[in-house]
Amino acid sequence: MVDLALQSLALLFVAAFIAGFIDSIAGGGGLITIPAMLIAGIPPLETLGTNKLQSMFGAGSATIAYARRGHVDLKAQLPMAVMAVFGGAIGAVIATVVPADVLRAAMPFLLVAIALYFALKPNLHDEDRHQRITPFVFGLTFVPLIGLYDGVFGPGTGSFFMLAFVSLAGFGVLKATAHTKLLNLGSNVGAFLVFVASGVVLWKVGLLMGLGQFLGAQAGSRLAMRIGARLIKPLLIVTCIALATKLLADPGNPVRVWIGY
Repeated sequence: MVDLALQSLALLFVAAFIAGFIDSIAGGGGLITIPAMLIAGIPPLETLGTNKLQSMFGAGSATIAYARRGHVDLKAQLPMAVMAVFGGAIGAVIATVVPADVLRAAMPFLLVAIALYFALKPNLHDEDRHQRITPFVFGLTFVPLIGLYDGVFGPGTGSFFMLAFVSLAGFGVLKATAHTKLLNLGSNVGAFLVFVASGVVLWKVGLLMGLGQFLGAQAGSRLAMRIGARLIKPLLIVTCIALATKLLADPGNPVRVWIGY
């Protein structure tokens, strides 16, 4: 068990609030919470398990806020959420036995590609467009695959869901954000159950940060609903670039190790 000073707990709460705010709009909250927990002295495996616990509160809070305003139909989207749970659980199991170096190497470049897509593609707004794939096929393929990635590695999951909803399902930006939070909640739940079974969740820390996540997500989702794509699109681009930069700045990143830099 990790014993943390009151000051460290307070900083983790603030980090979770900020992460919940950003995550409810554009994703990428793990960019804040995971480094914060590592700096506080929490071991890596416990950090991953506890991060899933606290992030469920943020995703759940944002989902409730969006659902109350009619941006996501929880009952209609339940099958997709279940597929996300399944994908997240399988991913977490894989994470315990398979090195994540390939994902860590590819992630920065994928995030930059997503940022460029949203930055350069014209006419991205809150209105729905023509869908390129049926909801049934979308739910059977992309949802569990992205959920699996969330369980294996995690950072950028919200950006992947956003890209899939906008480019394939034909959703407007605000609607895509709302549905992303629901599926993010599902993949978090699936991975969390595996981490609980492995005994690597710090409950007190996770619940305290969960409160910060809940409050931050409420504030962020309400702001997103008020401003819409004018806020979500630029914040998503900035978040993707920031996350890619953070991953590449890590001396242990496989790309830097492979090129000897």
